[in-house]
Amino acid sequence: MKNRITPSFTVGEIGHYPLSQLILMRGFEFLVSDQWHRDERTAKPKKEFTSAELFAGAGGLALGLERAGFKHVFLNEIDKSACQTLRHNRPHWNIIEGDVSFQDFSQFQGEVDLLSGGFPCQAFSYAGKKMGFEDVRGTLFFEFARAVRDIQPKVLLAENVKGLRAHDKGRTLKTIMNVISELGYFLVEPEILKAIFYRVPQKRERLILVALRKDIWKD
Repeated sequence: MKNRITPSFTVGEIGHYPLSQLILMRGFEFLVSDQWHRDERTAKPKKEFTSAELFAGAGGLALGLERAGFKHVFLNEIDKSACQTLRHNRPHWNIIEGDVSFQDFSQFQGEVDLLSGGFPCQAFSYAGKKMGFEDVRGTLFFEFARAVRDIQPKVLLAENVKGLRAHDKGRTLKTIMNVISELGYFLVEPEILKAIFYRVPQKRERLILVALRKDIWKD
């Protein structure tokens, strides 16, 4: 097999691989190379910024934002077990458990700098039915849009599977972009980012959407 590697020694049933072999593997080379600049990794905010998150899951994205210096105003998640995990790991976080469709977000208007969320992506995945907005799961994007309208954050951050960009010949993403614009936000050109480029040992590719509120955006 091409680029095959074998353990240099074994402890129990677990093989251990020497770096000299691993570095020859393309994926591992990306992981250890310094493609994420040091100044980006060590940058500190000049003030305390606030954030809120929808579809929070067990907190992967929220933990990253916490490390970046954001203080979470709230996190919303419907899954009971995920909420238990969030409360166990971060007792001080404000976890709003329940269906996003029944939440009143207007109470947080003016309190949130960044609203983030990975709205459920099964409807847009290459592995799914590719029905997009015809799939009930796809309409959860509009709950994200409702939260944006009610909260009026300065910045939006959303992530989804890379298949969203090509779904329905690009029309699904175009619809999302139009909604973001109608809400009063300028969308930065969407990009597909690979987790392994940011020192995360996962072969994970995600479409990242970042938008800035137009009244504070300057060319």
